[in-house]
Amino acid sequence: MTSRPKLLLPAAFITSLGNNIQLLGAALLLVRAQGSMLDVGWLFIAVAVPQAVLSPYFGRLADRFDRRRLWIICDLISAAVALALPVGLALGVSQQPLVYATNFALAVIAAQFTPASAALIRERVPTAQLRRFNAHYEIALQCGMLLSAAVGGIALQYFGPKPLFTFNALTFALSAVLVFAVGTGGRAIELPHETTRTARPTAARVMPLALLFGQGLVVVTVFNALLPVLLIGEWHRGPAVLGVVDALGGAGFLLAAAVYRRSAGRLGDLKLAVGGFFVCTTLFALQPLFGLPALMVLVLLGAFLFGQARIATRSLLMTSVDASRVGQAFGLANGYGLAATVVVMLIASVVTGHTDTRYGFATVAVISLLSAGLAAARISTISRRTASNHRPDVTALI
Repeated sequence: MTSRPKLLLPAAFITSLGNNIQLLGAALLLVRAQGSMLDVGWLFIAVAVPQAVLSPYFGRLADRFDRRRLWIICDLISAAVALALPVGLALGVSQQPLVYATNFALAVIAAQFTPASAALIRERVPTAQLRRFNAHYEIALQCGMLLSAAVGGIALQYFGPKPLFTFNALTFALSAVLVFAVGTGGRAIELPHETTRTARPTAARVMPLALLFGQGLVVVTVFNALLPVLLIGEWHRGPAVLGVVDALGGAGFLLAAAVYRRSAGRLGDLKLAVGGFFVCTTLFALQPLFGLPALMVLVLLGAFLFGQARIATRSLLMTSVDASRVGQAFGLANGYGLAATVVVMLIASVVTGHTDTRYGFATVAVISLLSAGLAAARISTISRRTASNHRPDVTALI
């Protein structure tokens, strides 16, 4: 059966659309029913914690079992869980426990989906085509996230929660159909039939890149939390302004994906990843200091740099370990990123609560700079050691 890895792109778009519609719809449902952002905070924790704990372990499963089958199973179970929410609402089940339970279950499934999907891409896409594919993959993810806000908000307002969550269940089912249509043949790499201890990626080799990759999740998540506080709470702007700034960030990321291959070919993935995070984080600290016009420009530019750094880090993480161990690498990265997001979110919330968002942005920027610097230093050390031993190092594929 011929393999069609390009079908993974629409599958990723649909999955991203469904995941974000689910989370957005659930948050809006809680706010409408309870009127408290504390409930939304607990929803975020219910989604983040199981992924942070389970992703490293589930990453190993992604390297032991058929990755395509795991993706399909994750989608089908997610469809059933997502459908349980509108069915439960129709049956009169208590809303708040139902929302938390279904989103917790979806988060557990996502902990398996993230490493399995990354490992399947590495399995089916030849190394020479990974940069191009990863750029398109990030475009698919970001388009799904951007469209989810519009689809989720409009559908919830005009049709109510039950049709919205039913549609979300259908997105998972359609993703499973697309991944099934990818086929079983035409693998770009050959995988071992079982995991051996000697082939596992060492923590010393994987963690610096996992730190960079996970830091991207921290920056995006905390930025999305700080931005409404800045614009609506402190600058007293309307939701429309927030939407425009979000759109500029999305546009910057899409432009980054469009030029990434050229930038990576000129600079290399490692320089693009580390340098992009450094510059982007510096701009992050400046965003709340000079008013709305400057914020819009800095968000567009920051997203442009961040997007390239994010795609470069994804490519590095895929190619710096044995192809049969990509699931473990992405499991570690996803687990670290979500755990760090919870910690940094709490720190930023405390700092902002006692001061204002300028210090919240600055705090996140300092943490991100330290993380990127630590990762860069560790990668440099590993490169020197492997070069002295005449072994391929993490920069050999850059």
